[in-house]
Parts: sequence; structure tokens; C-alpha cells
Amino acid sequence: MKKYLLWKLLLNIVPVIAVTILVVWLAIDNLAATYFMNLMENYSIEPHDSNRMFIEAVHRYLLWAAVVAMILALFLSYLMTKRVLRPLLQMTRISKELASGNFANRVEVVSRDEVGQLGAAFNQMANSLEQLEQLRKNMVTDVAHELRTPLTNLRGYLEGLSDAVVPPSIETFRMLESEILRLVNLVDDLQQLAKAESAQAFLQRSNLQIDTLVKQLLSLFELRLQAKKIETEVRIDPPELTLSADPDKLLQALRNLLENALRYTPEQGKITISAHRNNNMVNISIINTGAEIAAADLPYIFERFFRVDRSRSRDHGGAGIGLSIVKQLVEAHGGQVGADSRDGTTKIWLRFPA
Repeated sequence: MKKYLLWKLLLNIVPVIAVTILVVWLAIDNLAATYFMNLMENYSIEPHDSNRMFIEAVHRYLLWAAVVAMILALFLSYLMTKRVLRPLLQMTRISKELASGNFANRVEVVSRDEVGQLGAAFNQMANSLEQLEQLRKNMVTDVAHELRTPLTNLRGYLEGLSDAVVPPSIETFRMLESEILRLVNLVDDLQQLAKAESAQAFLQRSNLQIDTLVKQLLSLFELRLQAKKIETEVRIDPPELTLSADPDKLLQALRNLLENALRYTPEQGKITISAHRNNNMVNISIINTGAEIAAADLPYIFERFFRVDRSRSRDHGGAGIGLSIVKQLVEAHGGQVGADSRDGTTKIWLRFPA
């Protein structure tokens, strides 16, 4: 690319200079020479020898000027082209490194023109790829951990049963069942994530009353909320606020949010569900008290398998998929998701077109 593009840009200058010289040459031959002969005749001077000398001198200096202009133009164009091609060559080299799995290098951005903007966009893409690669590695590690723990337990107890070391009691079979259900839940989460990513093509929208949807949601979690003595508050303004959405997918998104809030809200804490209309958008948020999320982690909590505190998340039984499913479902409706965590509370908000 370097040689081809460089010489292509340089050779584009040659026809421009050649045409300019030709136009000047013809103008001198047809206009200046005629004017010079008329001038000589007016002063009674033999014009032929003087005209020939004049034309030869002009042509000679014009040729020298053309050579100097050509050299100067090629030199300056070469410097400018090299400056323009430098970030492009860097992008070529770094893109090969990205393809091989090296995400460390970035393009040096030295200008704010179109090439500089391209370099900045390339660096942003490289940053995103690096983050996705890190999340992919974390995902492999987390999935391996989530699978290894129940499988190890199952293997140990099954070996114990086969060797008659562990008695075949009801408690043992219940424990084996719980480990199998743990594996089933993980597979179900992965399947839900895959379905959420293609949800846009299967939306069945209807006009939903948010108040009714929230009541249905809270009834599903009533016993668990009471067990942790968590106070709930619902604020919907106006009470008859409606939203055009797929009821099953919206309920799934809200259920995942409430599940996440319930998981990390301490006993005797509080969960607030609010909804209101803002211009042409309907905002729904779930706020829970408890430990705050670090500002550096907030942009990534909706990425699949991302967990702020992995050991803490595993203790609570989460696989880091719930919020990613929420994001996919909300974006399938043309909406947005976001989070804020401060003053001992964490707020997850959803924004839908009205």
C-alpha cells in the first residue's frame, strides 16, 4: 500500500503542472508574441529577429520554471503524503497485531483533520476490542468455574455412592439435585441471553399499564422480600402510565433487575421502583440500598459475565448474565439502559420510547 499509494498521489501532480505549463506556453505563443510584434512595428523596429529572441527566452525560462516547480511540488507533496500515510501505515501494522491477539499498541494521533479523526476512531475500536477480549477471557474463566464446582461435587458424590462410601440417603440425592439445577440454571441463562440478542425480530408489542406490571412483578418476589425484611416502595407518575412493549420480554427485564437488586440488598434494606414520562420517553428505574458499585465498573456492568466482585457474586449465586439480558431486551425495544451508584444506593434505569 505504501509504494502504490505514495507514487499514485505524487504522479497526480505531474499532469496538473504539465497542463499549466502547456496553457502558459500556448498563451505566450498566441498572445504575448503577437502583442510584442505589434509593439515593435509601432516603434518601427524590425520585429522578426526580436520576436524570435523573445519567444526563445520566454520558452527557456518557462522550461526552467517548470522544472523547478515540478521538483518543489514533488518534494513538498512527498513530505505531506508521508505525513498523511504515517498513521495509515501504523493502522495497517497495528491491525495485523490486533488480528494476532496483541491489543497493546495504538495509533499516534498528531492532527485533528480527517486522518487524525480516523486514527482516533481506530484507537477507540482497539480499546473496545481489548475490553471485549478481556471480557471474553473473564467469561471463559467464569463459565469454567460455574461448571467445575457443581461437576466436581457431582463427581465426588457419585464416586462415593458407587464405592459405598456415601450412603444413598435422601439428603444426598437432594444435594445432587441442587447441583444439577445449578447447571441447568446456567444453561438457561445462556439460552436467555441468546434469545435476548435476537429479541428485536420477535417483539409482540401491546399497550401495557406499568402499575399492573409492577404489581405482578412484586407478587413473584413477595416471599423472598419478606424473608429479608426488605421494604419496597412504588412510585409511578401518573398512576395510569402506559408503555408499548412486549409484555413477556419487559417483565423478564424487570424480573432480572429486581432479582439483582434483591441479591445485593442487605436485610432490612429498601428497594424502590419508579416510573415516569419525560418528554417522549418513559423512564423506569429500580433503586436498592447496599454497597455501591465503583465508578470504574459502572460502564461494564451490562456486559455479559462481568461481575464487580467475582467472589462476592459467586457467593450470591450470580453468573453475570442477568444485566446483559436486560440490556439486549431494552435495546430491542429501541430503548437505553444505564446505572448510577452513590450515597449507599444503586440505581438501574431503563428508558423506552413512549
